[in-house]
Amino acid sequence: MARKIALFIGYGLLASFIIAAAGAVWAGLIASNLKTTPSVPWCLPTLLLFLYLLWEYLGGKGWPQSTAIRRRHLRRANPVSAEAFAWTAVAGGFAITGLAGLWIITFQLFRMPPNRLLPANFVSSPLFTGAIIAGASLLAPITEETAVRGYLQTVLEKEYTPAVAIVLSSLVFATAHISQGVAWPKLLVYSLVGVTFGTMARLNDSILPVIPVHIAGDVTFFLLVWPHDAMRRVVREGGADAWFWMHVTQAVVFTFLTVLALRRLSRVQPRSLG
Repeated sequence: MARKIALFIGYGLLASFIIAAAGAVWAGLIASNLKTTPSVPWCLPTLLLFLYLLWEYLGGKGWPQSTAIRRRHLRRANPVSAEAFAWTAVAGGFAITGLAGLWIITFQLFRMPPNRLLPANFVSSPLFTGAIIAGASLLAPITEETAVRGYLQTVLEKEYTPAVAIVLSSLVFATAHISQGVAWPKLLVYSLVGVTFGTMARLNDSILPVIPVHIAGDVTFFLLVWPHDAMRRVVREGGADAWFWMHVTQAVVFTFLTVLALRRLSRVQPRSLG
């Protein structure tokens, strides 16, 4: 048990470091871009180069070669069938819709600060805003899936049951988002996001089908959900209106559809979650 706990802590810290370091690079690129040539968002192509190099390194390229095979295994970028990709996309679309409804519900049940990292909070140029959204929607899925569902969860699945491994990796995933505000309802939703993506990674034994789903989720929240959080009315102050119950229905129905799609995926890529 001591070994299992040590591995969880060690790889949890490693995953958190990868995410934080990549985020710091992105923040530095944005700050430098705004300071030098704010009319030309060169930070985005630079980020793409950085992500390519990071992806290759975490997949076994570069020094030290003694860890190359281990890094390639832990990245978990295993090929999957077209059918598995398709069912992961279906489950992901249902999950994003359901989780968006749940996120909105939490903001109507609990008064919480909105996401402070929205591009519109510190950038006025539509071109630069689009570049930041595009960059963030690529950075987080690639680094978080590699670090959490790849490096961390792959190790945990060897030491714990897959279900426990998914839950533990989801806790690390949630704590990686405390920059958006320390509020337990937010962290709960992020934990459920982690469970969803972790289940997909387990069923596919690969993060490749999960990354596009994560990208779609980030774009959806950046454009349709997070910009409206500051204006949401708290139920206890004005009562539950029709929109509140619509979002409750949205969360329930699409969660059920997500479960059905994941069950179908498990028959395409039969891996136990027990």
